[in-house]
Amino acid sequence: MYTPEYFRIKDDETIHQVIKENGFATLISDQLKDLSATHLPLMLDAQKNCLYGHFAKANPQWKDLDNQRVLAIFQGPHSYISPSWYETNQAVPTWNYVAVHVYGDIELVGDQELAQSFSELVSKYEKPDSTYQLATVDAEYIAGLSKGVVGFRIKIKSIEATAKLSQNHSKERNKRVIEELEKSQSDNERQIAAYMRSYNQIR
Repeated sequence: MYTPEYFRIKDDETIHQVIKENGFATLISDQLKDLSATHLPLMLDAQKNCLYGHFAKANPQWKDLDNQRVLAIFQGPHSYISPSWYETNQAVPTWNYVAVHVYGDIELVGDQELAQSFSELVSKYEKPDSTYQLATVDAEYIAGLSKGVVGFRIKIKSIEATAKLSQNHSKERNKRVIEELEKSQSDNERQIAAYMRSYNQIR
């Protein structure tokens, strides 16, 4: 991923937070000299430096995938930035965004790790006051569904992370952009405004 140095996210804590907040990823691999991609939720285990997930068994991407190098893309918030928000019209539009690319070697996992991955996935996305608990679902029903999926782990080898948030513009211009983004009803635009305030130290 092309990333100018001043847009690069360097600290692991921020990178991990972006991954956790944007866990529905795009997993790309090389399949028979062509590219294959699947959109799916991935869980990060920072201590083991791994990502966990599962394919539908009917999805051919998992076949012959064991020990292959793959790319997982986590797309964070993004927004069009209009020059009409600047102090001058002598400028061009741009796009602010946050994204993380994770490269690693994928391994298929057994039933025990798959079950743990299921449990952690449900725990992450169910609200604290949810009436649903995976542990209360009939075990035979879960076992039957599990036969239709293939679990995997990705051993992380490298990460590229970008936060393009107008760091190369003045604080005055950043303030103007943030004010406009905060007026929006779009979650993406409001999240970019929050990132810009934090990264560019705008109060």
